[in-house]
Amino acid sequence: MGAVYRVTLAIVGNEADAADATQEAFVAAWRQIRSLRDEARLDAWLSRIAVNSARMVTRARRRRSIREIPGLDVVAPEVESPTGDPGGRVAEDARLLGQALDRLPPDQRSILALHHLDGRGVAEIATILDIPEGTAKSRLFAARRALATVLEKAEQ
Repeated sequence: MGAVYRVTLAIVGNEADAADATQEAFVAAWRQIRSLRDEARLDAWLSRIAVNSARMVTRARRRRSIREIPGLDVVAPEVESPTGDPGGRVAEDARLLGQALDRLPPDQRSILALHHLDGRGVAEIATILDIPEGTAKSRLFAARRALATVLEKAEQ
């Protein structure tokens, strides 16, 4: 459940929506379990359902027309400064990274979350997102470039 929650949190940007998306993902998986053809692919199959659930929650949030300022807290809790100082440079970098990720579209957050937070390779991401491997690689490159651009603007 932790991996599904981390991915949905990275995509939707706040804990409440991530919890909703995670729950929706597991309900959908339960309903669609018969569509799983290869049990060895359970992880990729569940990740795809989680990504789709997070996207649906993100779309629903936009339709509600409630303006939220999400706080992506995916990186900060796992990162500590070497001296144990929570107010140190590492914590500040994690906060800036979270804010930069919040500014990216959900598709770019999805691919970055799958690769960097969930540790999946390009081939596995391609399978999860049901896209060719070359497309996954180019989307990951574009998402990294977009993240770098947002971070550069934040430093100015």
